[in-house]
Amino acid sequence: MGAGEGLVDGRVGEPTCASCWYAVSGGRITDELLEWPPDLFALANVVLARAEAFRFALSPVEMWPPGRHRDWAHAVEEAGRQLSIWVEDRTAAVPELLVEEWGLFRERADTPVLRLATGGDPRMCEALLTLHAIADEACAGLGVALDTSNADASVYRARGRELLAKKGSLARIDARLLRVLPKVRTPPTGRPAFSRYVCVQGPGVEVRWHKIPARHRGTDLRSEYATLLLLPWPLRVRASDFHPIEGSLQRLTNDPFGFFEFVPAEGLDLDLLDRVLVAARKEAGSVDVVVLPESAVDEREIEDLETLLQGHGVAYLNTGVRGRPRQPGRFPGNWLHIGINPRLEKGGPPPIGDPESWFHIRQNKHHRWSLDEGQLTQYHLGGVLHPHVRWWEAMEVPRLAMQFVELAELTQASLVCEDLAQNDDIAQLIRSVGPTVVICGLLDGPQLNSRWAARYASVLADDPGSAVLTLASLGMVQRSRPHGRDPSRVIALWKDSSTGVREIPLDPGAHGVLLTVTMDRATRRSADGRWPVENGTSCCNAAVYQVRASSVGSEPTPSRSTTPTAHILETEELTILTAWAEGVSEAAAYAPERIEAVLAEAHADATWRAEFGLPQPSPRLADAMESLGRVVRAATDVPPGTPLYDEMLTAVSTDHPGETRLDRLVRRSLLAMLEERATRQSTQAHTTR
Repeated sequence: MGAGEGLVDGRVGEPTCASCWYAVSGGRITDELLEWPPDLFALANVVLARAEAFRFALSPVEMWPPGRHRDWAHAVEEAGRQLSIWVEDRTAAVPELLVEEWGLFRERADTPVLRLATGGDPRMCEALLTLHAIADEACAGLGVALDTSNADASVYRARGRELLAKKGSLARIDARLLRVLPKVRTPPTGRPAFSRYVCVQGPGVEVRWHKIPARHRGTDLRSEYATLLLLPWPLRVRASDFHPIEGSLQRLTNDPFGFFEFVPAEGLDLDLLDRVLVAARKEAGSVDVVVLPESAVDEREIEDLETLLQGHGVAYLNTGVRGRPRQPGRFPGNWLHIGINPRLEKGGPPPIGDPESWFHIRQNKHHRWSLDEGQLTQYHLGGVLHPHVRWWEAMEVPRLAMQFVELAELTQASLVCEDLAQNDDIAQLIRSVGPTVVICGLLDGPQLNSRWAARYASVLADDPGSAVLTLASLGMVQRSRPHGRDPSRVIALWKDSSTGVREIPLDPGAHGVLLTVTMDRATRRSADGRWPVENGTSCCNAAVYQVRASSVGSEPTPSRSTTPTAHILETEELTILTAWAEGVSEAAAYAPERIEAVLAEAHADATWRAEFGLPQPSPRLADAMESLGRVVRAATDVPPGTPLYDEMLTAVSTDHPGETRLDRLVRRSLLAMLEERATRQSTQAHTTR
């Protein structure tokens, strides 16, 4: 064990910066950390947090930013940009500010953490805060794609996105010890946030990050919206839908408890859903997202549900699922199922030909529902579940895991019921990452602003500024009849930081609600003295419409008897493909001569993956990378002097006769990234005029 690792004569000594880092990461402080900005960020963040030294960027006020820099904020931004270039091209210059602060930190790495905490070494604190800011700036666009002014580091950013997809972390450090994750939003409330682009999380939660290239066609503001069909189903819930698990009662004479299951007698009414979709599409033109609450669908119904949605051009499904026990004696799972239409396009026409398998993501529920006497009375369930017994939901409790889904302009996280209310590692993770939207499916009562779900939604809307949608079934909402209160029909609640809170009822005779949301630019702030930047994304409610099922269904009725064709790529592989399509888009916009360099690093034979400890792409992902090269080269075969980006956008916008399924998937992924970048550029130009 080397110097500074906290041992003195075989005993644990006073914690130092070096020993603190070793304890958290299992590694030593070496110059190799400079070679990958997320690693450097993790080091600075861990030491500053352990020493409680972030506060020195706020107090004493006259000591920060450092007076020896004429413009510290500009200096760290420029150093971060230069660092990202140097990571990709080692012949470039290393930022002088980075060299200076890193050298001082390395010399004093054995400084006791307590000395930093008490302000005993202000110059060391300055170096750490500066390194932290430089590394954060170098991570801009590494996770969540941003518009950039150049493509000098497009390969570096694409590598980072593949690393994030494979490991659930942007850092090379073992993700079982710590993770570096994208930061989507910073709090609009003024709560101190000391980074704009990334955050550090401990080992408590498994994280997966998915980037799905599904968006509306086009490059103007109208492409930045989504139409959600909220289905508060089951529309009726009977007491008999709740069943005690036979033989589960325990401690009958002392605080008895047992387990129950929720199994509605009636299955999902696909014919009614077909007619609801017909009516919704007549109103809005298209339905982009269908949302159902907790436990709305049996897992055996998912395939037929997705086939029906595909026939109506729905791009995205978010539904609660009732699982089945995997083996005798085990409880079933309870999760939110996220399905993505393989067409990868919002508002697109219904498909022609046989249905294709959807891309799937599973967000587990982690906390059981507990029904006490008060809730049994509230929901009038005492006739099927004894009121003097505490009843726990019969579900498997999995390890903590969180799925983030990046969909064009927004990043979404999903939660199931009690998970919204828990102050656990997932709650801290969501506050740190700051997804654009949090969707919570519940098996709960009215979604009133005065109830518990609204309180927790308000917390996330204030910090980190996420928009929050909660949705419960009408059947459960109407079963909730506390003494002296009339039944309610408020099935959903929307809360965001700009338009505030909105209770959403289901009108009598309606079967669903259309909710239209729009995206806008949001401000990223950092309490360390950097200037705010307008490159985040916010989401707000634009319209609500009650949907009553059409008297007739679709013609022809989407077939639910045909087995969907197999996946071309798995969801993780689609994310990696999209990461490199984003790199091509970035190069095409600013440095077309670098497109071949991006394609070379995307190729299955690229050596960088072995250096990062990543496996080589699967054969089908390797084929997709080859296809990306073919699609790009065909689209860039234009006369000299032709605007390459515009020509590429035009070339990949239309289907081609005889095109393979793989080439079509690759082309649509590239098209989504090109249009997404063009939309960000036009929006930023509009906001700066």
